[in-house]
Amino acid sequence: MGSLLVAVALLGVFWVSWRREPRRLRLGVYLVLAAWFALGALLQLTRDLWPTDGVWALLPLLPVPLTVLALAGFLVANGLTMVRKEGRSLGNLLSLVVGVALVAAPVVAIVLLRTHDGPFIAVAVFAFFVCVQLGASFAAFLAYTLAYRRVRPGDADAAAVVVLGSGLVRGQVPRLLAGRLDRAVTEWRRLRALGFSTPLVPSGGQGPDEPRAEGDAMGDYLTDRGIPASDVVVEDAARTTEENLELSVALLRDRGREGRLTVVTSGYHAPRAALISRRLGMDAVVLGAPTARYFVPSAYLREFVAVLTYHPWLHLLLVAPSAAFAVLLARAY
Repeated sequence: MGSLLVAVALLGVFWVSWRREPRRLRLGVYLVLAAWFALGALLQLTRDLWPTDGVWALLPLLPVPLTVLALAGFLVANGLTMVRKEGRSLGNLLSLVVGVALVAAPVVAIVLLRTHDGPFIAVAVFAFFVCVQLGASFAAFLAYTLAYRRVRPGDADAAAVVVLGSGLVRGQVPRLLAGRLDRAVTEWRRLRALGFSTPLVPSGGQGPDEPRAEGDAMGDYLTDRGIPASDVVVEDAARTTEENLELSVALLRDRGREGRLTVVTSGYHAPRAALISRRLGMDAVVLGAPTARYFVPSAYLREFVAVLTYHPWLHLLLVAPSAAFAVLLARAY
């Protein structure tokens, strides 16, 4: 009963925090902890109703390894699809590498443990704790992103609808970027139907392999689809998401428009873009555009890795006890 009450309390904290500010990664932590305590309550109920001894008592935990194996298989299959459709770049290989690592890690750990050698055992134990920490962090990030998907722009006016660039292909807007622009046009038309004169800001600079700035190509895409040129404010210098937001705000401020932004990007990128907008102190809601399903896992993993870099000292602090325990274990052997 105690675990269930804690789970309910955590859900209450999540709800209050989400209503106040949905752009917080801690929301995912609240949800994961609530699920963990709820699972604890369920396991306690299982033991009370069906008291068992031995291996049968471990049956409630069986979904954990099965889920890991299913995730590994999915990532490997997705990685092969990415390589076939998008080429062998490092980013496209990410899901394949992670999937293989999920399968190989427990095998390597067992081999190291069977050596009965202190340093090898310490490495295996340390790797185990690091994997647990990364798994918990990923679960929190996933929970946060699922929660953020429920955010809606509302019926209030926006200073602008800002579209984040994602790269051109031979100077033209590719399908991924077109999805963002189409989603932005839908939102722009919705605001116009409500009576607001909201401008569209396509944002993106010129990369080293691009013949022109992304913002210019995006602006042409919008006007080709019936958006008046007077309503398109091109930002053509940004190279990162942070610069997309900061330079767009500066551009709008020069035109006398300030206030809440509606930002449009790909669905997998929207949660991190929302975190960035909050870190920059901006009032913004970030909307996600549909993305080809095969592209999402690799892109989502890259988003997770990027989010890990936002709090490096926190992760080092969390891993320090595991490192200390591994050192003590190596000395004990």
